[in-house]
Amino acid sequence: MEKERLGRQLDFIMEIDKEKNIFRQTHLSGRGRQENDAEHAWHMAVMIYLLREYANEEIDLSKAMMMALIHDVVEIDAGDTYAYDEEGLMHQKEKEARAAERIFGMLPEDQAKELRELFEEFEAYESPEARFVHAMDNFQPLLLNDSNNGGDWRTHKVCKSQIYKRNALTGRGSAEIWEHMESMIKENIRKGNIIDE
Repeated sequence: MEKERLGRQLDFIMEIDKEKNIFRQTHLSGRGRQENDAEHAWHMAVMIYLLREYANEEIDLSKAMMMALIHDVVEIDAGDTYAYDEEGLMHQKEKEARAAERIFGMLPEDQAKELRELFEEFEAYESPEARFVHAMDNFQPLLLNDSNNGGDWRTHKVCKSQIYKRNALTGRGSAEIWEHMESMIKENIRKGNIIDE
């Protein structure tokens, strides 16, 4: 066993533990506390495994699950940007690119390259895996918001147009999941949880 290699791997493993302290705007089901990034990624990975039959295209399951697990580690440095924070989103990519360089760079060169490429593939939204993982990234908080009777949408005064803009490409990952999401969105508009402008 190469001690330097193991040391770098363990440093990375301990660094990503910080993801448990990055809290999102979305609350746990039952209107519990806010979820953290690590919980969000874990939940997505399980969803990918269970819902893979609804992907529009054949996906590499382990690749998609790993993509979900690492897609938000950059938020250790960059912080979480709320999905509907237009101003914050303008600077998000730049902050996340710097974070990816530092955090993935902690690993041995081969693994740093592998995980950085996986992160960039997710960001590019071009592969079947990236499209499906993005669909799950959008579906997971919607499920939690719906379970909370739209509490987070109401708190942030989220409009229908914002949700449709955020989900403009969701159907590219899974048409069936997007159809289900759309029915949930419409029901929350009907209930007044989402502003129908």
